[in-house]
Amino acid sequence: MSNKGVTIAELREEARGCRACDLWKIGTQTVFGEGRDKAKVIFVGEQPGDQEDLQGRPFVGPAGKLLDKALEEAGIDRDLVYVTNVVKHFKWKPRGKRRIHEKPGTKEINACAPWLDGEIAVIQPEIIVCLGATAAQALLGKGFRVTKERGKWIDTEGGTKIIATIHPSAILRTPGDEREHEYRELVHDLRIIAKAL
Repeated sequence: MSNKGVTIAELREEARGCRACDLWKIGTQTVFGEGRDKAKVIFVGEQPGDQEDLQGRPFVGPAGKLLDKALEEAGIDRDLVYVTNVVKHFKWKPRGKRRIHEKPGTKEINACAPWLDGEIAVIQPEIIVCLGATAAQALLGKGFRVTKERGKWIDTEGGTKIIATIHPSAILRTPGDEREHEYRELVHDLRIIAKAL
């Protein structure tokens, strides 16, 4: 797949029929990124969740609502950014009537890499924000640790800056008192990005 002269709309349409891994068999649909075609910032998460899979849009479930709240608090307009995921189908297993998230494996991440590479090539952002370990390791290598490196800028050869922080879904899974602390840390990291803009 060549990205020369391609638009996000064309990539999205092409990804709709992707069969590069088996996740298309269990996902409702491909969930491609959305936002400004020439956004200064791309936020990259792991994969769509249950609500994203059903609605066909990224970051519209509980984690997306938490991200929206944190972006607003940090002074970043979500309408001015692009949000996407490393993996474009929802990987899950049944538990009763619920669909429970399963971490995507290397095969699924590699199968979706051309789509994420395409989005980055078309948008040419100034900043890429990795939300969580899967996104950070997909873009920065398996050895990258969000817990140690979060909130720190990483320069790339092409001039794009990359920064990693916690995924909002991890905050939702954090117990009681620690949850507010983790949320504050996310807002702190997002303020670093807001300052850079």
